[in-house]
Amino acid sequence: MSSVLYDTPGPRAKRRNVLYTVVFAALLVLLLWWAWQTMSDKGQLEWAKWSPFTESQAWTTYLLPGLANTLKAAALSMVIALPLGAVFGIARLSDHRWVRVPAGVIVEFFRAIPVLILMVFANQFYSESTAISSDERPLYAVVTGLVLYNASVLAEIVRAGILSLPKGQTEAAQAIGLRKTQVMTSILLPQAVTVMLPAIVSQLVVIVKDTALGGAMLNFTELLNARKTLAANYANVIPSFIVVAVIFIVLNFILTSFAAWLENRLRRGKKSTGAVLPTAAVAGTAATGVGGGGGIGIGGGAPGGDGT
Repeated sequence: MSSVLYDTPGPRAKRRNVLYTVVFAALLVLLLWWAWQTMSDKGQLEWAKWSPFTESQAWTTYLLPGLANTLKAAALSMVIALPLGAVFGIARLSDHRWVRVPAGVIVEFFRAIPVLILMVFANQFYSESTAISSDERPLYAVVTGLVLYNASVLAEIVRAGILSLPKGQTEAAQAIGLRKTQVMTSILLPQAVTVMLPAIVSQLVVIVKDTALGGAMLNFTELLNARKTLAANYANVIPSFIVVAVIFIVLNFILTSFAAWLENRLRRGKKSTGAVLPTAAVAGTAATGVGGGGGIGIGGGAPGGDGT
């Protein structure tokens, strides 16, 4: 089935696609076989290196506490960055220059700085200017860096999502007398949520992964840093990396699956509520003259009327 963006492949294109698929599958199998053989030759597949993951001590002492800190830092960053990004994204659309320009400067400034530099700077700031203990300082620094960077990125996502809506939405809302705040909260944001959701989820996945930067640079005992201690005690560096990578994959898969479910639910809700008005509502508007003949109707008037 052809469309504007896609043409149905013909017989030659289908054969070519099948050939590409076979070649790619063969290369992938060869790559996996090479990796397996290399690990086997280096002794990385010995049971002694993998057996610690079948015991509770490796999980309760190292991996689970590290996972808890990863989730804690990520959750705090998400809870703070999401509303902060929404506020700055909306502020960048303000009609007032004194609101729009400072918001734009802040967003562009923190979006241009690598998140690792923000974490290191925050850690140094908390070390010299606050009374936060050395045990809690890495968590504060990681959350601060993640919030500053990701809130600025989320602000751009919110701004782009709102601007992607047809201008007629705003004009129609203003035509019926809604104020700017009402237009934004009641008309634009609810519609833009489904547009922004995939990009927002991608950024939330980035937040989860970037917690590992705190473990690498600030000695924050998140999952990757806990893996380092585990590998030092059990001498299983490669297996520990693989296990931690699988944990991150599962975490991000759960997050993206939930987002996909939420997006589908929002779209179904809009379809169910955006249908034809109920009979009672139509009868009520006809009785009051709204949308009827001689009145100013939105979306069409009663038969014989001249609603626009």
